[in-house]
This record gives sequence, structure tokens and C-alpha cells, in this order.
Amino acid sequence: MTQQVTSGGGAPLLMEFDDNRLLPMLFGDFDRHLARIEQALDVTISSRGNTVTISGDGDAAEVARAALQSLYRRLQGGQDVGMGEVDAAVRIARASAQEGFAPPADGKLVIRTPKRHISPRSPGQQRYIRALLNDELVFGLGPAGTGKTYLAVGMAVSMLTSGRVDRIVLSRPAVEAGERLGFLPGDMRDKIDPYLRPLYDALYDMLPPEQVDRRLETGEIEVAPLAFMRGRTLSNAYVILDEAQNATPVQMKMFLTRLGENARMVVTGDLSQIDLPGGMTSGLRHAVRTLDGVDGVATVHLGAEDVVRHELVSRIVNAYHAVEKGDRDDG
Repeated sequence: MTQQVTSGGGAPLLMEFDDNRLLPMLFGDFDRHLARIEQALDVTISSRGNTVTISGDGDAAEVARAALQSLYRRLQGGQDVGMGEVDAAVRIARASAQEGFAPPADGKLVIRTPKRHISPRSPGQQRYIRALLNDELVFGLGPAGTGKTYLAVGMAVSMLTSGRVDRIVLSRPAVEAGERLGFLPGDMRDKIDPYLRPLYDALYDMLPPEQVDRRLETGEIEVAPLAFMRGRTLSNAYVILDEAQNATPVQMKMFLTRLGENARMVVTGDLSQIDLPGGMTSGLRHAVRTLDGVDGVATVHLGAEDVVRHELVSRIVNAYHAVEKGDRDDG
């Protein structure tokens, strides 16, 4: 827990922490976590013993306080704090102050997997994880780097290892971005494995390698192209369709109707990156419109502000969005 004392009139804001053992991890090596917050919010943070003083604009100082408090609670819960977590805490605290949105209660939106505990790093990710927890069918829409696939795989692994589902099914439509599977060497698995590699990467990030390999061999985890889903009923499973913007409406309907008893389904995609031949309607766009308002279905839109890769990725997404919007307006 922390105790805070604030003074009016632009006076510095004081925070007092009651567990000195956590402060080195909170501050970071050579106080680099504090420096990151200072840079992001244009404030000055100084520490003496278990007391932190935050000087600067009142609103910015309050955001810094909220970020530090969030990071401290994370450490109290036994979770690590790195630069990514610092950036996330600032991002969420700023959104809370500007948009009046309430941060989640401690631990309520943490995805627990054998190798790591995953917390939301943006307001959009908070909404997304909440939907993954509460709804049977979730559409996660957004650009690269927003964590839409990674978080879905994390939730799938969490539910599998806790016994809430018996298997995970991961799929992608076999539409290549400028390539042809037929020209790749090897048998069908050799051809499709590179295309499905991002899903494998997420799995290995959540589970020890030997568990991934064993569960793939036993069928507890299945990774397959969308075409392999036809005619099946997927019960007691966590099912994810990635890159769904490249599915046709017929394929999407086929996939969505595979949902069986005690199953969850997540459909992710980026509607600005459709690789279907010209003139074809994206099944993802069609499904989101068709199922709008249906009970049990949630749609979460993630944006450039939710990009949690290198900060340059967010600026790249915004730049392309501005150009595309200009092209539409000119047309």
C-alpha cells in the first residue's frame, strides 16, 4: 500500500511507500523507470528513503502518481516491472485521467499462463481482456502491434491449463500476402507451418517448449488452415481465427457455426490489411456488421493508441491511416 499527501497551489505531490524492499524494482536500475515517467509526462521525480516527490503540472503529476501506484501494486502482487510495464502504466493512468475511465481492480484482468502473467497495457487491451473473460464470441479488430492475437492465445492457454477447456484450435485463412503456398517446398504441414508461425510463437511464449510440442502431438493444441474446419463441431475448445479479414463471408459463416458446447471463439483481424482479390467482401467486416447487437457477441476495436510494440509502430500506423483517409476523402 502507499500513502499519498498532496498540496494545493502547485506544490509538489508526495508519495510514501511502506515496503522499501520493492523500491529498487519500482525505480529501476539507475532510476530508469522514474526517468521514463519523467520523460513521458514532463514532470520531475525525486526519491529519498521511502518517499517520492513529484513536481510539475498538477494533472501530469497526478498521472505520474497513479502510474507509480499501479506499478507498486503490481510488485506487491509478485509480478515483474520493466520498461514495457512502465509505459503501460503511464498510458492507462493518462487515459483514466483524460477519459474518466476506471482502471481495473488489482488482479482482475491478468491472464495467467505457465510462463508469464499478462496484464493489459492500454485501455483498449483492458476492454479486450474483459470481453475475452465474459463473452463466448469476441471480435478483436485493430492494427499490428495491438496484442489482439497474443492476448487471445494467452487466454486460450490460461483456460486450457486451468481445465476450463480440453483443447485449443488456432486457425488462419490460407490467403497469402503476395505469396503462393504451392511454391513452397515440402508436404502440406511444411507449407502451412511458416504461414502459421505467429501462432506458434505466441504459444511458445506462454508454455514451456516441451509442453507445446507434447500438446501438439496429442491434439490438445491444433493449428490448421481455415479450410480444415469445414464439417466439424468444436466443443470444449478455445478456438481462434487469426487474420480473419482474409476470410470470405461464406468461410466466416462456416467457421462461426463450428462453435459447440462449452466453447469460446475469438476472431481477430485488421480491416486495413485485406489481401483478398479485388472486389471481394471481407468476411470479417460482414460478420461484425451482421452480428452487431447479438447477445453473447462482443466487438472490441483497438487503435494506434493501443500499439504496444516500439512506439514508432504507433506513429507508422497513424501515418498510414492519415494517408488512407485522405485517399478516401479525395475519392
